[in-house]
Amino acid sequence: MHFTKREMRATFGRRGVWIGLVAAGVVLGLAGPFDTDEVMRPLPSVVYWTFITMIGFGVGSLVSTFLSEVLRRAGVPRWPAVVVSGALAGVVLTALLTVVNTAVFGIGFLDPELLVPLWINVIVISVIISVAYVAMHDHARAQAGSAPDQPPASPMVSGGAPRILARVPIEKRGALMALSVQDHYVEVITDRGTELVLLRLSDAIEEVGATPGLQVHRSHWVAIPAVAAARRDGAKATLTLTNGRDIPVSRTYLPAVKEAGLLPG
Repeated sequence: MHFTKREMRATFGRRGVWIGLVAAGVVLGLAGPFDTDEVMRPLPSVVYWTFITMIGFGVGSLVSTFLSEVLRRAGVPRWPAVVVSGALAGVVLTALLTVVNTAVFGIGFLDPELLVPLWINVIVISVIISVAYVAMHDHARAQAGSAPDQPPASPMVSGGAPRILARVPIEKRGALMALSVQDHYVEVITDRGTELVLLRLSDAIEEVGATPGLQVHRSHWVAIPAVAAARRDGAKATLTLTNGRDIPVSRTYLPAVKEAGLLPG
């Protein structure tokens, strides 16, 4: 659920998403698909389809994102999980649309001859949109990783700060403390706060500039000055940052952590 909430905030925090939904609603309202142009005037049709587009995208995204993550964590391969979650989201959307359309068009909408095509269409469309959305998300992530928004030749931004901080809001730009993978994002941790950026960890590490640090786990990098304490835990270890956050050290990176003087030999 934490992952789903973050994905929803990221999606609906983009102005382009809202513009696209309104535009789709206007186009559908004027086109009048599924014979809605025969029973509705243009203005009510635009209002109806804009509402359907927004609620459909919102509920569909919420349900499919949540179910896809649940299935993925249960061991289901990624793309089958996307398809199944998209289909289940379609079931939820069809039930919602049945309620809305019954309220708008009357009890006659419950005729099986109308409901069966609706169920089939919505489920198929939901699967297609889910697959397309994930594919576009992967492409955007790949572009963010392969084409950073700052020139790779310069590892520093103005004032000598690591280039990774250019991706962080100004109020959160401070001393770089750590980088941690959070699902599809990298969490940039500074002494002024944290920020999620769409970037691979390997590319984020290349943007730390002259900040002394090292990777301590496949999902974590730490700045050496930010380490306040360290403790062993069998073949593994844990580093505690000056802000109180614990960063795990995996067995693979333990020798490098010892060599850096963060753990006793």
